[in-house]
Amino acid sequence: MSVPSPATPTAPSARRPIRPLPDELISQIAAGEVVERPASVVRELVDNALDAGARQITVRLVGGGVRLIAVEDDGCGIPRDELPVAVQRHATSKIRDLAELEAVQTMGFRGEALAAIASIAELALLSRPADDPAGHAWRLDARTGELQPAARPPGTTVEVRELFYATPARRKFLKSDATELAHCIEAVRRHALARPDVGFAIWHDGRLVQQWRACTDLDPTLAWQRRIADALDGDFVAAGIAVDASAGPLRVHGLVGRPDMARSRTDRQFAYVNGRYVRDKVVTHAVRSAYEDVLHGQRQPAYVLFLTIDPHAVDVNVHPTKIEVRFRDSGAVHQAVQRAVEAALAAPRSAAAGAAPLSATASGGLTTATTATAAAPEGHTATPSDPTRWDTTRYRGHASLPLSVREPTPWPRWAGWPEPPAALGRGEAAVYPVPQTGPHASPLTDPSAPPDGGASAPHAVTQPSTATAPGDGGPPTTDTVTPPGEASPDAWPLGRALAQLHGIYILAENAHGLVLVDMHAAHERIVYERLKAQFDRLGDGGAMPSQPLLIPATFAATPLEVATAERCGEALLRLGLEVAPLSPQTLAVRAVPVLLAHADAVALARSVLAELDQHGGTRVLERARNELLATMACHGAVRANRRLTLDEMNALLRQMEATERSDQCNHGRPTWRQLTLRELDALFLRGR
Repeated sequence: MSVPSPATPTAPSARRPIRPLPDELISQIAAGEVVERPASVVRELVDNALDAGARQITVRLVGGGVRLIAVEDDGCGIPRDELPVAVQRHATSKIRDLAELEAVQTMGFRGEALAAIASIAELALLSRPADDPAGHAWRLDARTGELQPAARPPGTTVEVRELFYATPARRKFLKSDATELAHCIEAVRRHALARPDVGFAIWHDGRLVQQWRACTDLDPTLAWQRRIADALDGDFVAAGIAVDASAGPLRVHGLVGRPDMARSRTDRQFAYVNGRYVRDKVVTHAVRSAYEDVLHGQRQPAYVLFLTIDPHAVDVNVHPTKIEVRFRDSGAVHQAVQRAVEAALAAPRSAAAGAAPLSATASGGLTTATTATAAAPEGHTATPSDPTRWDTTRYRGHASLPLSVREPTPWPRWAGWPEPPAALGRGEAAVYPVPQTGPHASPLTDPSAPPDGGASAPHAVTQPSTATAPGDGGPPTTDTVTPPGEASPDAWPLGRALAQLHGIYILAENAHGLVLVDMHAAHERIVYERLKAQFDRLGDGGAMPSQPLLIPATFAATPLEVATAERCGEALLRLGLEVAPLSPQTLAVRAVPVLLAHADAVALARSVLAELDQHGGTRVLERARNELLATMACHGAVRANRRLTLDEMNALLRQMEATERSDQCNHGRPTWRQLTLRELDALFLRGR
């Protein structure tokens, strides 16, 4: 059987002269970069409407946007003499010179959209300036250039009919009307999340399919939170965690979902840079890195994050659709986003279980546990029943990039919604000064006892004792030790232990109902966080212990790897890696971290060099270190089928309340679940 030879490109019969392309073909080529589908047109036209100061934007579609796209706004409008200029290539009011291009602060700026759309569709502009003394609008047909008077309130309407009629081959790649409509709705949703002060309405084939009303009567923060609830869902806001942190001129704020809200898809990931929706690899990687320790498997986190940065520090002119940006210092941005999200996720959700519900004030605002922190006397210990005594949020940031975490933003909540707690620093705990009772001593109840992994324990929390009187065959009697001035144990977020189920689960009672705890998973996280804290004490000036290799591991390196090794030699040494060039094309690994002595030295060095070059810091070594510590913590945690006393169970609950990320084990699985009294009543049909 003969094998066919590969096709050979046909050489042109004769050389063609170099000539400039026709203007129409140039516009159609530009349209191929800007317009992929109807949603691309919707995005560009909504950008222009927002730049015009619109407070209400209506999108009307027919046939999924293929037959008609009409975007109406109540913005400033376009004067009659500027309408013909608006459809010319590279005509815009957004920028005037290079200085403005390097500091773009508008949604649209290229000046190509209308001209590109007009080259592949029938486009008409209908506009009336708000200050037009003539009192009527003008309609421009982009193809003929004809201007006609028309009737319209102040603002602009852009009509796009028969998309891709001039390029029928492009039209064949479009999907069904329902699919194209879904993409258009998503394009408007992305704008709506960032602009709660603007109302949006989407009509399809004469029917209203989506609407988000402007939130103009609320505080801007509450308005934005209401818009998230409308555009996404109320559960995301109810269970989300507020992020608000600054690192120099960069501010990161928004809402991130709890780890157990993670999804299999990335359809709930929204990142904005100076109000512009972007898909940026630096931001995506930073957020994923922050969730790395708490997500199970390949689940994807949900978040809505806004980055506010100096316009000169970000280049938005790197992609025709303006969906991608380039940061001048991507490493600093990555570090700031990662640490801001990590700080928000660090606080255990259990700490909020006993918080007082929000109450509306006379001014229409919200009173929260965090807003009253200033009223707490100095040195007062936090208790869940006293909202004025929670510690404020604090986070130990890296010395080279100071990160200040703001007071958590009050989230709008309905009755019964708990307030997100203040985050506790690693190795720090809210201390309940209850004297130790009971004869049993273990790492769970003895504050001075280190875990089996060898790390010294943070301030452990002792518990009230529940014991059976000697010789008494009846049920246990509860001897609750409540320190003067402190809350009742019933107010503790995870409550008091009642029993152990099959040597695996702890059953506890709190103010809301029944708490079920996976004791091994919970203790595994506690030990793991202690081990990480021990390594964090090395500080910036310290270095991880390294082990010299008897025979250096050499490998052929790219010029970029050699340059990174020379430039980041000091950083590599702090990570316990010694990588030195042997020649312009060869690197030698002379030492590796002790914890990773058995790892592939070449693969480790290459991964670390790649991360150092891309992000200005490394996650590879930390990831490998954390995997090893997680294994150590797993072996050091209490095992299934080990019988615990009530003292030990209560001590574990208190340590969970004071340990970062204690809601998930080291593998991202939940460590506890709450069954409320209402859910228990429903199981037994009480009240029916």
